[in-house]
Amino acid sequence: MQLLDGKKTSNDIKNEIAAEVQSIKAAGGKVPHLAAVLVGNNGASLTYVGSKVKSCQEIGFDSTLVALPETITEDELLAKIKELNEDDNLDGYIVQLPLPKHIDEQKILLAIDPDKDVDGFHPTNFGRMALEMESFIPATPFGIMELLERYKVETAGKHTVVIGRSHIVGRPMSILMSRKGNPGDSTVTLTHSRTKDLAEFTKNADIIITALGVPEFLKADMVKEGVTVIDVGITRVEDASNAKGYVIKGDVDFDGVSKKASFITPVPGGVGPMTIAMLLKNTLLARKLRSARNK
Repeated sequence: MQLLDGKKTSNDIKNEIAAEVQSIKAAGGKVPHLAAVLVGNNGASLTYVGSKVKSCQEIGFDSTLVALPETITEDELLAKIKELNEDDNLDGYIVQLPLPKHIDEQKILLAIDPDKDVDGFHPTNFGRMALEMESFIPATPFGIMELLERYKVETAGKHTVVIGRSHIVGRPMSILMSRKGNPGDSTVTLTHSRTKDLAEFTKNADIIITALGVPEFLKADMVKEGVTVIDVGITRVEDASNAKGYVIKGDVDFDGVSKKASFITPVPGGVGPMTIAMLLKNTLLARKLRSARNK
């Protein structure tokens, strides 16, 4: 069994990007600039955005945190999005979700300039991805594809079962794994909460990608020998014996499943760290595309 180490791989990617930023600087070019829009003060969002800003500093990107009050109106936020779309100094930006209840997330995401949508959530980018055209791929699926590629996991002709159909992970993964090329060329089954006899699908899978959010859902008796398992789940589970009062669990019963797997991601330290690394990679791509257009 080989561990797909997202922590190590994400550090490798950050080092590669940092080297490229140094080359851009040396050539007198403009370094990539990423902005993060944070509405309100949701604890998890603050932590996540903080780590994004820190990562930008580490690799030499310019970064801006756009902190807005919880009480901002939808129209005011749309005005801010328009401002960011028109800001020539900015290569890409993300709007941290979830947004307050009184704001229509769909309306906000649609207002983002697809050329600056480094989260890859805009329908234009989603459509381009599905059509195998150059696009910004959502960071978590992008990170999974990168792990599969760097660890040389064979995907061509394999049966991939995706558990979960969210627009952020499950659905894009089902598209990416079936696209032509490496990683890809897989036969994909997309399963979800309404799937009957889900274990019948997972038992026949060569690759399982689970993004369900149910702790330790996938057990050893639901997988075959030699399976590759990508665990996107991340749930806080109360644990009085832990100093923090909780432990982080994935969707996979790691102790059991790892004994049968050929490749598996740990939680934490698997897919999670890759997400920020690929957001940075998307921002570098945005800078290159803008630079090419401005020539």
